[in-house]
Amino acid sequence: MPDTVLTAQAVADLVGGRLIGNGAAVLHRIGPLDRADGSTLSFLVSTNYLAYFRASNAGVVLISPAFEAEAQGPSTRIVVPDPYRALLSLLPKFIPPVVSATGIHPTAVLGEGVELGAEVYLGPFVVLGSGVRVGSRSRLEAHVVIGNGVAIGEGCRLGPGVVCYEGSRLGNRVVIKANAVIGGRGFGYLPSPEGHQPIPHVGACILEDEVEIGSSSTVDRGSIDDTVIGRGTKIDNLVHIAHNCRLGQHCLVMATVGIAGSARLNDKVMALGGVGIADHVEVGEAAILSAKSVVISDVPAKATYGGYPARPHREFLRAQAALYRLAPIAAQLESLVREPRQRAQTND
Repeated sequence: MPDTVLTAQAVADLVGGRLIGNGAAVLHRIGPLDRADGSTLSFLVSTNYLAYFRASNAGVVLISPAFEAEAQGPSTRIVVPDPYRALLSLLPKFIPPVVSATGIHPTAVLGEGVELGAEVYLGPFVVLGSGVRVGSRSRLEAHVVIGNGVAIGEGCRLGPGVVCYEGSRLGNRVVIKANAVIGGRGFGYLPSPEGHQPIPHVGACILEDEVEIGSSSTVDRGSIDDTVIGRGTKIDNLVHIAHNCRLGQHCLVMATVGIAGSARLNDKVMALGGVGIADHVEVGEAAILSAKSVVISDVPAKATYGGYPARPHREFLRAQAALYRLAPIAAQLESLVREPRQRAQTND
């Protein structure tokens, strides 16, 4: 694929930025500051990357007003309020979309009563159970398995190895990345003298419009109630969401988060990497759960919680600071205890 060629002036015009320096500079690609050459467009968004900027060979840099007067670094700059957002708008210009395969691969297996919308793609060894419905322009990559009666909306993208069990319902423009499992039976057992008896799971697993599920993540179906992931919610890789959970709209759930059964996350909750959420806990709207925190009780709306057990973030930081101060205090106490003993031994 030939390089896209844009001048610095053309880029400034596209993003509505203010050009400083050589408007005729020719750009072929987008790249990071530390690996850029004279034909690369790069960007600076934070003081964390100032050292890279000062040593960069980038032809042009998208930069915020806070850094435009920086003495070192590339001289040709495009000043914009939000360099990262401007960069995202330019990506389609430099990286045209890949032309994807179309049609139904001859190895695909379709059950009875399958309904396919227009322009659906089924990759190699896709298996659709009976009564499956797939909406127009949806793409199912190699080895996707869809259970009986599953409904998939329009414009969905299911990566290689995705499994959607019976009882799953996907809205429009849902993205599920490779090897994710949707709608499997939840981890529910009733202890008895004969052993652990599995609890039937007959609820649905519903992914609303524009939901994204990361690679190797799992969303279990409900037991009696449904598991629901709200519109626009984005779930990272290696996340587990248990039966009967309810996630609101536009939540962000990051890698290795585990959410136990019947927990509820209201709209716009952000759970950072490694968070654990106990069963039946409710997290209020727009709350933030910091990385590695363990939530065992309800969290108010718009609060930031962290730690184990999770508590208000400032309280958690104060507790951590106090804990670190204990080490030298403990050392002083030990020395106070040792001194009388040493004196007694000397007197003896």
